[in-house]
Amino acid sequence: MKKIIIFSVILLAACTLNVAAQKNNTLTAKEKKEGWTLLFDGKNMDGWRKCNSAEMAANWKIDDGAMKVSRGAQAGRGQDGDILYAAKKYGNFELSIDWKIEKEGNSGIFYYVVEYPGQPIYYAAPEIQVLDNWNAGDNRLTSHLAGSLYDMIPALPQNAKPAGEWNTIVVRVKDGKAIHTQNGVKVLEYELWTPAWYSLVAKSKFKDWPGFKEGPAKEGYIGLQDHGYDCWFRNIKIREL
Repeated sequence: MKKIIIFSVILLAACTLNVAAQKNNTLTAKEKKEGWTLLFDGKNMDGWRKCNSAEMAANWKIDDGAMKVSRGAQAGRGQDGDILYAAKKYGNFELSIDWKIEKEGNSGIFYYVVEYPGQPIYYAAPEIQVLDNWNAGDNRLTSHLAGSLYDMIPALPQNAKPAGEWNTIVVRVKDGKAIHTQNGVKVLEYELWTPAWYSLVAKSKFKDWPGFKEGPAKEGYIGLQDHGYDCWFRNIKIREL
């Protein structure tokens, strides 16, 4: 009898793990009803391409059901592999992404991306920081920690998980009002295009960037950064508000 019980427990655990694995890069019936759309199905990167290019960046691949950007010969030096989801621009939206990063890693998630010839993806787009908070060289400023509005507003409380573990960031933007929720906790909120917003810009590294001084745009692409580190993204889904 004990053997039967033990076998049943093992079988149940295996089935539970299998069901959990199957849920990645899929939508539940409830999510579909709420208007969520997948931007990545775990099998291909249809709809994605390199910023300011018609082609997909060469240093991205699918790794265990996730979109992975690979580090180059030198850590911290990207390979011109910033990408965006070019199938649609978004204005009012809610975006959810799972991410994990290697030790010392640094990356980013962008919204309202507008392509400017010869300019990087972050030229005019707000960035949600992706970081190994414990070991990355860019961890000295609170506004550079994971989940933050990069170089502008820190994510507090800081609840990111260590390198190699999955985090979930949800970004909601509605009529200029933005909220970042990291691992189930609201970590910051702000309002775009207001005097307070432009005051933040003036105190950041973007103060002299035309793209930030004039923007951001009212709508744009979702983007992912190649910062020269191994970084994985999955369960990328969005709904319009």
